[in-house]
Amino acid sequence: MLVYTIKELCRTCYTCVRECPAKAIRIVGGQAEVIDERCIICGNCTKVCSQGAKVFLNTSDRVKKFLDGKEDVAAIVAPSFPAEFSELKDHKMLVGMIKSLGFRYVAEVSFGADLVAEKFRKLIEENKNYYISSDCPSIVNYVKHYHPDLTDRLAPIVSPMVAMSRVMHEKHGKELKVVFIGPCVAKKAESNEIDEAITFTELRELLAERNITVENASACEFDEPLGGRGAIFPVTRGLLQTANINDDAVTGNIIAAEGRIDFQSALKEMEAGLIKDQHMELLCCEGCIMGPGLSKNGKQYNRRALVSSYASGKMKNLDTESWKMALDKYSELDLSCNHRAEEAGIEELQEADVEDILARIGKKAKKDQLNCGACGYETCVEHAIAIKRGIAEVEMCLPYTIEKLHKSVKELALSNEKLSSMRQALKQSEKLAHMGQLSAGIAHELNNPLGVVIMYSNILLEEAKDGDPVREDLKLIVDQAGRCKTIVAGLLNFARKNQVNHQLVNIKELVKNSLEGVIVPRSVKISVSDNTTNPEALLDHEQMMQVITNLVKNAIDAMPAGGSINISLEDTLSDVVIVISDSGTGIKEEDRAKIFEPFFTTKSIGHGTGLGLATAYGIVKMHKGQITAESNDNPANGPTGTAFRIVLPRGRG
Repeated sequence: MLVYTIKELCRTCYTCVRECPAKAIRIVGGQAEVIDERCIICGNCTKVCSQGAKVFLNTSDRVKKFLDGKEDVAAIVAPSFPAEFSELKDHKMLVGMIKSLGFRYVAEVSFGADLVAEKFRKLIEENKNYYISSDCPSIVNYVKHYHPDLTDRLAPIVSPMVAMSRVMHEKHGKELKVVFIGPCVAKKAESNEIDEAITFTELRELLAERNITVENASACEFDEPLGGRGAIFPVTRGLLQTANINDDAVTGNIIAAEGRIDFQSALKEMEAGLIKDQHMELLCCEGCIMGPGLSKNGKQYNRRALVSSYASGKMKNLDTESWKMALDKYSELDLSCNHRAEEAGIEELQEADVEDILARIGKKAKKDQLNCGACGYETCVEHAIAIKRGIAEVEMCLPYTIEKLHKSVKELALSNEKLSSMRQALKQSEKLAHMGQLSAGIAHELNNPLGVVIMYSNILLEEAKDGDPVREDLKLIVDQAGRCKTIVAGLLNFARKNQVNHQLVNIKELVKNSLEGVIVPRSVKISVSDNTTNPEALLDHEQMMQVITNLVKNAIDAMPAGGSINISLEDTLSDVVIVISDSGTGIKEEDRAKIFEPFFTTKSIGHGTGLGLATAYGIVKMHKGQITAESNDNPANGPTGTAFRIVLPRGRG
């Protein structure tokens, strides 16, 4: 992976999403990560990340191994170098410093640009087809992946870097190691004809590491062949100027576009058939003088002026005859290449496919789609499509998040009634804690004598003969002793001090497993609705099964004549939510405050111990969660029924 994220530095700003022309950024948990298979290696994200969280692979160590070896190594330097090394008054000092690193040859890529420009000029003069320039590898990658139908429009000519590499191998032999030095990250993966590529910033680091300065290096000229007009190649319309192609706005037929917005617009219009009889010179950056491999904070027009000044001086002092001879000598080099489409394999989605997601972020009508761009996407529909594809999150929408925040503020402004409820809940927790301790003591003390009663009552029952009047009394003792045993077991379960056994649980599977253990009458219908985006959380599977089973059984008991139970699954970034609602008789208002108290039950004697909800409450609290109930027992106020809402933290709480 050439471009990647340092996660601990990443903040929730979405700048990289906004600046990535390929939308090759996935947001997970508020952090941005690069999708390698979609990345066109333009390096835009590394330029705009103010936190330094987006970085590209440093390949300086590989270059040092070449330099420390026995083989000859050549450096070919991109013509944008004056934009980076503005502190050097003479380019010969830079050449001398590079040679001091151990490079046998240091040549100009501008000569390769001269060759490429001449090939491009002949191509558009001799063909009726209209071409897209192929000197920018990020543009080539973008066309192949995201506009594959335009791949055959890419000029079948190598970039100046590859052209210069072929020149160096032609002149010095195939064994020569060639290292490209320039402003572009994409060059690191453009061609296997280059042994390695480093950026200008990496070159600075190498020079500093080996303590090479102007003071201890000797000035020298670039090795031949020297470049000519190709020195102007890095700036806007540099290819056209190098090739002496008619660039007149009225009579010319070439469109030049640079930067992530303009080049994308040009390609979209060409693919739509709006641009027909025009060639295109496209650059992913605002000229190569603004590439990600240059030092940050450089000014575009200042850099342009530096390159233009160098090119102007170069042309004045150029030995034109020698330059033309070199062009003639290498003009027969094969500079052709074949471009093949490499579709990104992204499913096409339309607005209709993401209407549910648009609704979730409050975009229920066209007027709600503000297209503010705060999320990093140009339109709300593009953001919703990205959510559907799993590379964006709902919370990235600023208006939605602000509205959600306002709701949260309102919810935090608790009424006296809610404050009273919280106090009541606190008292309930304290009461449960005391009851738990008391219950554990009682249960342990009762277990031994109760075991004796159960054992001997069963023995006496077995010995009693049929018809013996004592038999009925013994049977009653056995039944009630068994009930006591159940109550004691419930007490122990309620009072247990077990740690929560956290494990990654899918709440959809949890509900499914819980329902398998419940006998559901034919008159009761159970439905499950899943509204989660991520149904997984760290929970104790067995304990939470007990909670859901208890609540479902209670719901069934509340509907003796039948009815419906709905289990709704929801989630937020930090929580998972399970809501179990029924259409039963509801809970009386005077009983609602006591439902989680141990031994409180509205069921008839022998049909409940009053520990089910208390146990459920304790389990949820051990998970650091919340369980609340809403109920209506009066048909005059609407449909009767009860809804239990369980909110559990996605992590360990």
